[in-house]
Amino acid sequence: MMGSLRGRLFVGLTAIILLTGAVGGILAYRWAYSEAIEMQDSVLIQIGSFALSAPIRQSRPVTGVDADAEVAVVELGEAPRGATDDRRLWGLTDGLHNDVYHGQPVRVLLRTRPDGSRFAVTQQTEIRTEIAGDMAVRTLLPIAALVPCLLLMTAFVIARSFRPMLRLAGDLDASKVDDIGTLPATGAPSELQPFLGSINGLLGRTRAMMDQQRRFIADAAHELRTPVTALSLQAENLASLDMPAETRDRLDALKSGMRRTKHLLEQLLALARQDAAPSVVSAAVDLDQIAKGVVADLLPEAAARNIDLGFTTVEAVAVNGDPMSLVSAVRNLVENAIKFTSNGGAVDLSVHREDGMAVIQVEDSGPGIPPQDLARIGEPFFRGGQPSGEGAGLGLSIVKRIVDRAEGSILFENVTGAGRSGLRVTVKLPVADPQGEAAAAHRHISPPL
Repeated sequence: MMGSLRGRLFVGLTAIILLTGAVGGILAYRWAYSEAIEMQDSVLIQIGSFALSAPIRQSRPVTGVDADAEVAVVELGEAPRGATDDRRLWGLTDGLHNDVYHGQPVRVLLRTRPDGSRFAVTQQTEIRTEIAGDMAVRTLLPIAALVPCLLLMTAFVIARSFRPMLRLAGDLDASKVDDIGTLPATGAPSELQPFLGSINGLLGRTRAMMDQQRRFIADAAHELRTPVTALSLQAENLASLDMPAETRDRLDALKSGMRRTKHLLEQLLALARQDAAPSVVSAAVDLDQIAKGVVADLLPEAAARNIDLGFTTVEAVAVNGDPMSLVSAVRNLVENAIKFTSNGGAVDLSVHREDGMAVIQVEDSGPGIPPQDLARIGEPFFRGGQPSGEGAGLGLSIVKRIVDRAEGSILFENVTGAGRSGLRVTVKLPVADPQGEAAAAHRHISPPL
């Protein structure tokens, strides 16, 4: 069964148009055929009226009517005579008859003059039928041309009528994952209004449920942070005591678990802050300075594993955004690159302009990400098909939320080439307006002495 509403509507209207065209064509053909026969009968009557008073009385073909009509006047005389067909015709009454003449079916008109002589006007039935059929077929040509035009117009009207629905679907597809705003009902057809109302109601309930879940996560993370911090301090205090090696190993495992738990709570709080942050931030921030500060903070961690951390390109560029959020985004990107880069590897950063956008690119020499997992990178708690390390899968999700809120884009791609591997993350953010960028640059110029 056809699943497309447009397809079913088009098929139904096509069937109606074809059926109507067929019925109308049959009726038009029969009407035109009958009219053509009557017209030819009137031609015979007119010829008979002319021959009734003609001074010349002899059998002969009639010219000047139609080259293919083959109409003839047959003189029958004042009494039956001549061939059998002539005598039979003489015995017919005046008027139109269907008969056979010289072995051919004919339409014949019999007339009697005042002096008693009679004549017949004949025309072969086959020729009459052919002429009438040709005329009837010509009346069908407009209908035959009209049906395809109607089908095209029907398809156009259906496509145009469903355009608001397609536009609505396009708006839904183009919306961000975490954007659960109501769908605009202004200008939508009345048939879609109940549907839009139901969808907006569902979106509202979903939005309320997501807000409730976000508040729960934020509250839970906030409430858990204090006891986890207290437990971490107690574990640090225990480390100063003398204890057996087996007990110290267990204490080290406990401290490692507490650090992971504390880091997870901090990321959950950061994620909740991004969800609750305002969607528009207009402050100008120096992206290059943020990147330099993050690299300076993480250099000791990279040096401890002999990882070459540095810049390939640094250009002064300002963007609109929240400074703390941008610092968190860049730090998460660099920390993630360092975590998945083996000892002795490299992590390269690049900050530059490209097509009116500020670009920060972080590339590592780690194993990269399986291609089937690239599309899901940035989802909360997603760590890939083969998770490794102690992360909870929230770092890149936080980065994606920050970039989306700043109206930017983020691209994850594997580094390819001979003897190369790793992950390249490219973030593009709108460049700050000239006034905001100038103000940002002014903050980094020392006042004259």
